[in-house]
Amino acid sequence: MRVMMKCGAGIDVHKKNVVVNCRRVEGKEVETETRTFGTTTPELLQMTDWLASWGVTDVAMESTGVYWHPVYNLLEGSYQVMVVNAKHIKHVPGRKTDVKDAEWIAELLSYGLLKASFVPEKSQRDVRDLTRYRSKLVQERAREVNRVQKLLEGANIKLASVATDVLGVSGRLMLEAMIEGNVDEKEMAEMAKGRMRSKIPELEKALTGIVSDHHRFMLGEQLAHIDFLDGQIANISQEISVRLEKMSQKQPPTPPGETGKKASEADSEQPLRWQTAVELLDSVPGIDQRAAEAILAEIGIDMSQFPEDKHLTAWAGLAPGNNESGGKRYSGRTRKGNQTLKTTMIQVAHAARRKKGSYASALYNRLVGRRGKKRAIVAVARSLLVSIYHMLTRQEAYKDLGSEYFQERRKESKVDYLTRQLSKLGYDVQLTPQLDPAGAG
Repeated sequence: MRVMMKCGAGIDVHKKNVVVNCRRVEGKEVETETRTFGTTTPELLQMTDWLASWGVTDVAMESTGVYWHPVYNLLEGSYQVMVVNAKHIKHVPGRKTDVKDAEWIAELLSYGLLKASFVPEKSQRDVRDLTRYRSKLVQERAREVNRVQKLLEGANIKLASVATDVLGVSGRLMLEAMIEGNVDEKEMAEMAKGRMRSKIPELEKALTGIVSDHHRFMLGEQLAHIDFLDGQIANISQEISVRLEKMSQKQPPTPPGETGKKASEADSEQPLRWQTAVELLDSVPGIDQRAAEAILAEIGIDMSQFPEDKHLTAWAGLAPGNNESGGKRYSGRTRKGNQTLKTTMIQVAHAARRKKGSYASALYNRLVGRRGKKRAIVAVARSLLVSIYHMLTRQEAYKDLGSEYFQERRKESKVDYLTRQLSKLGYDVQLTPQLDPAGAG
């Protein structure tokens, strides 16, 4: 097997230490050395000095939890670093030790048999941390709202049965009055705003309960926690917008030699900016600004890192798995991928399929009857991610194919099928094409 890398290193990463194997190939001679280092910054700096003394140019390591991050941070920029999927470099069973793992990684690296995982640049990784943290805060806020509803049920307050949003404008006024000691259900019901005023009789019944000092104290603490989470979410959202704006400004301008081209041609060759990408994704059904920021933080705006759209969907864990033996196809359940991106796309798909007259809605309705709700929603999520891939590649806004896409695609076969069905029922069918109303006049 031909050697592709003259001098490389394989790193087996753990929480408290890393095992490093350097491998240098000179003709037919192979020289190796293995050392173990701690994972504190001074010890990792000693590791980088040792790698430099060997003349290492390329380094490969497994993506072990989050423990590879400190190692990657110190190697990035000085070496060509590859973070590889541990499942792709399994060692021979029965011969597994940390030293053997490091040697195996270094050997695979020298033969060019490793495929690097996608690791975005530092600025994108920072935005990714912010969007993931914001998602956790939104989830925590939803849990706290559920605790409020549980507390109200314990106090015989059935506000959730009348108001869609317990913490809406009307609901919040009623809850704050309850905390202050107002137990008159009629006065609290009169605080309803807008369309809620038509439900005042129902509100009076729902607000009649047994509210003690304990309930008021608990409710006050829970609402204060929700307000705190709202403030954190708003601050992080603002920080994300600021980071994306800075990242857009740092992108390289159009090369000087390109200024003589036509304006339209120059615009089409302009590099895609982060803010523009957010606006493009915002045009997709089910995606708002927050979802667009979360998706871009995971995949970036440069789609050249994914050769085809199917590579992106597989990386996100939305592509069907391959499991075939003896000509028989077994379970095609989706493989593991980027869990954050997958969760976001599933949420987007649920929102998109509710839009009437959309392609996403038609696709979901076409599959849900025979494949079930979960498989249908995964198919919608995958379809939207494929669209996002091509939107970012071509710098084009989303174009909805419409709910009639599947009908028009198989129009002739469906007409034949329905005609045969009517014939079987005893009808003599003669079809006459309908005139186009636009051209009839």
